[in-house]
Amino acid sequence: MQFFKKLGVVAACMTALMGAPVSAQSALNEILSGGVLKVGTTGDWNPMSVRDPATNSYVGFDIDVMTQLGADLGVEVEFVPTDWKTLVNGVVAGNYHMTGSASISPARLKAAGYSNSYISVEMLPFTTEDKADRFTTWDSINNADVTVSTTLGTTFEKLVRDWFPNAKIVVVEAPARGFQEVLSGRADVFITSNIEGSTLLTKFPNLRQIGVEAPRAPTPIAMLLPQTDQVWINYVNSWVELKKTQGFFETTAAKWGL
Repeated sequence: MQFFKKLGVVAACMTALMGAPVSAQSALNEILSGGVLKVGTTGDWNPMSVRDPATNSYVGFDIDVMTQLGADLGVEVEFVPTDWKTLVNGVVAGNYHMTGSASISPARLKAAGYSNSYISVEMLPFTTEDKADRFTTWDSINNADVTVSTTLGTTFEKLVRDWFPNAKIVVVEAPARGFQEVLSGRADVFITSNIEGSTLLTKFPNLRQIGVEAPRAPTPIAMLLPQTDQVWINYVNSWVELKKTQGFFETTAAKWGL
C-alpha cells in the first residue's frame, strides 16, 4: 500500500514538472551565440533611418545607435527591411530582435515591449507654399474641403483620423509617404514629427510648416522589443541609460540636427 502511495506522489510530481512552463531562451543569448543583431528598420524616416536604393545601405540617427549597440555587444548588425504596418508584427514573429526608433503608443504596447526612451517628438502640420494662407490653426485643417494625407500603419494615421474627422483622409502605403501626396498636389496637408519636418523643409523648399497655436502629441521615442523577453529588455534598458550618461545620444542627435 505504501509503495502505491509513493508511486502516486512520484506520478503527481512528474505531471507537475511536465506541465510547468519552460523558460524560452532570450534574444540576448541568440545574438551573442550567433554573432548577429537583427534590427528592423523602415528606411523612410529622415533623419532617423534612410535607405539608399543604389547601395541598399542605411544611414541616420537610428543606424548610428544600432551600430554602436552592436559594437558594444561585440556582434555584427543586420538591418532587416520592414514597413510601418508590419513593424510590430516583425518583432512578435521574431523576424528581428528589435526595431529602430518608434513612437510609444498604447496600440503597440498591447503586442510588443519597449526600451527606455532616449528622445521625444511632437507633431506639426505642413502644406505647400501656394496653400499656406489657407491654414493658421489646427481647426482650420478640420474642414470638408481639406484633404489630409498620411501613411498606413504609422501613429500619424490614427492622429489625423482623431484630429480631422471633417476632412478627407487619404491613406497611402509605404514606400509611398503622406508628404509626397502634398508635394504632388493630391492632398493639402500632412502631419509629421518636428524631427522629420525640419528635414523635409530643408529638402523641399516648396513645403511650409503651418503656424498653428502649438505642437500636439508630445511623444517619447524608443526601440520595440519582444514583449516577454525581460532579459533582453533589461540589457537594452541598461545600455540606453549608460549611453545617456556618457552623452552618446546627445552627441548623435546633434550630428543629425535633432
